[in-house]
Amino acid sequence: MRFARLAALVALTLSLVAVPRDGKSQPMPNMPRIGYLCAVTCGTAPQRPGRSPLPLDLFSQALETLGYVDGRNIKIEYFPPEQAEPEQRGRLASELVRRQVNVIFVAGESETALAARNATSTIPIVIAVSGDPVGLGLVKSLARPGGNITGVTYLREQVTTKGLELLKEAIPKMSRVAVLVDPTDPAHQRMLKELEARTQSLGVLLRPVEARPPTDFQPAFSAMVKDRVSGLVVLYGSNHYFHSSRIAYLALTNQLAAASSLTLFAEVGGLLTYEPNVRAIQARAAAFVDRILKGAKPADLPIEQPTTFELVINLKTAKALGLTIPPSVLARADEVIQ
Repeated sequence: MRFARLAALVALTLSLVAVPRDGKSQPMPNMPRIGYLCAVTCGTAPQRPGRSPLPLDLFSQALETLGYVDGRNIKIEYFPPEQAEPEQRGRLASELVRRQVNVIFVAGESETALAARNATSTIPIVIAVSGDPVGLGLVKSLARPGGNITGVTYLREQVTTKGLELLKEAIPKMSRVAVLVDPTDPAHQRMLKELEARTQSLGVLLRPVEARPPTDFQPAFSAMVKDRVSGLVVLYGSNHYFHSSRIAYLALTNQLAAASSLTLFAEVGGLLTYEPNVRAIQARAAAFVDRILKGAKPADLPIEQPTTFELVINLKTAKALGLTIPPSVLARADEVIQ
């Protein structure tokens, strides 16, 4: 008798737990899925202990400050570094669409954003890329994107020009500057035109030198030495990024002061890096994702541009080149590598 009562009580308890008060089934909501799409700067990036330069790490940290933890209340869908190759952009974007993610986040180059746009016109896309999204046809305008794309962008041409200006300030006597150009990168011609427009006021002569990928950069550097240049601007791009250590080494061994907006270029031996603050960009991108997950539409969210930039100077490289960086330039550095 006592056993029968206990069995009935257990059955009643289970029925109360299994059936909601309204009498309807209420399954747990699906965990939001964020697709992470990145080529170029998400592969085998050079790193130093204590610094986390990879955009995925910074993006995840930024999401956590907003209350989103991967595996707990969101799921970040991403690909291993060996797949983060430029030629894989389209396939990876299509794969994220197949996985039915709620938002696609694009970091790196504008070409990766184009791959995402070509893969879907309905899934919201948040970008954190270089390039002109209006000129590329990604959005109608920065203030009113008008489609499924929003986020953060900056013009690489302006950043590259500022790098040349800083190089000239660091080496006032510099008069001939080489520009390492990848002829297969369409953005490089735009960057080169911006640099050429600035050279007259700086009093320097530009010498564009092409290195077609994949390549050993030695012939390009031999041409620079023959042309007796003393400075070098390394244009931002996928091929240059993946070979940044090699480029920095060749610049140093050929006694060329090299500047670039390539992430961590100064840390692998270049003289200086000038680039937007990557951590700040990832934080703003995470804020866009947060708003979209809460119901905002990309078309209604104006695209932002970065307001903070970082200058990193490698004094070890300066010493090896026999250079003394002026105090006025050092005082503006966000990081000095001793």
